[in-house]
Amino acid sequence: VHPRISAAATIISLFFIMRKMFMLFSHEKKTTGICLLTLVLLAFSIPQTGCGKGEFPVSGQDFCFDTVCSLTIYEMDRGGSKEAKEVIDDAFRECVRYENLLSRTREGSDVYDINHANGEAVVCDQVTLDLLKKGIDYSVLSGGDFDITVGGIAKLWDFKNENPAVPQEEALREAAGHTGYEHIEINGNTARIKEPGCEIDLGAIAKGYIADRLTKFLSERGAKSAVIDLGGNIVCIGKKREGLSEKDFRIGIEMPYSDRTDVVGVTKLSDETAVTSGVYERYFESGGKKYHHILDPKTGYPADTDLLSVTVVSEKGRSCDCDALATICILKGLDEGIKLLDGMQGYEGLFLDRDGKQHSTGGFDYEKIM
Repeated sequence: VHPRISAAATIISLFFIMRKMFMLFSHEKKTTGICLLTLVLLAFSIPQTGCGKGEFPVSGQDFCFDTVCSLTIYEMDRGGSKEAKEVIDDAFRECVRYENLLSRTREGSDVYDINHANGEAVVCDQVTLDLLKKGIDYSVLSGGDFDITVGGIAKLWDFKNENPAVPQEEALREAAGHTGYEHIEINGNTARIKEPGCEIDLGAIAKGYIADRLTKFLSERGAKSAVIDLGGNIVCIGKKREGLSEKDFRIGIEMPYSDRTDVVGVTKLSDETAVTSGVYERYFESGGKKYHHILDPKTGYPADTDLLSVTVVSEKGRSCDCDALATICILKGLDEGIKLLDGMQGYEGLFLDRDGKQHSTGGFDYEKIM
């Protein structure tokens, strides 16, 4: 039932109920009864006045970062649906700006310019420098299993091609020989690559970083309750209002290879983020074998892992960290991945292995469905 219709019906019903009650009052008490009715009507009309600025939720969708992204605002601290729509439109413009800075393949981006500068220093936006530093930190944390200098390898695989093919082994060996986060040098507002043939690819952490930036952007613009979905990178701001109560958002965890039609479980989020990384997100088959997009920087081939997907959950503002950790866990495998998250405060994870079995860290809270 539409909320306005429901509220109107409630008010009308209350009016007739109160009218019958008034007839029981003496003439002297009718004034008191009318005052009571006025207060009841005000109690119902005041919340509706806030909603009168427009209907919520307000959603927007766009294709960014090679995936479908959606932003939904359920409630604003200030303003109504018109203002919410403007905030969402501005947020997507921010997405375009970030992509123009961080894309490996977009000519003129900071990352593209660094990769094609032949070792020369490139003046970069602070956003790019911040993310490069994050990427280096997580490359160090992983012991090199995760490395943001896999750009040369990723270029050979070209998963975006309509007809991707397995690269020549010699070419992969050559590209893997030039990887190494230690080849990145950041000095002031510039960055450069010291090793010829080494290329940066921030795809494993960029969406998480951008989700964090959008979280801050939406909150500063007045979004009190909202969901950011950047193709598997989820941030829930506040809680979801249902009538007069507020509830946690319920987020489904996708069943691998189901094309987002099935979920293995549901987790509840409030002012939290959840990021899923999986070998099923981008892959192709050749010679009866699946080749996925999570690449091992040491071999040049897709990671030989016993996991299909990893979902990492933490508080909002840590989506970039969750993005990196989910990928690192897949690269390290089930046992090492769980050990890694168990040793980090504020992060929980759900792991799906090759047999479809579910494993989780001790504090991961979710409702198992399959």
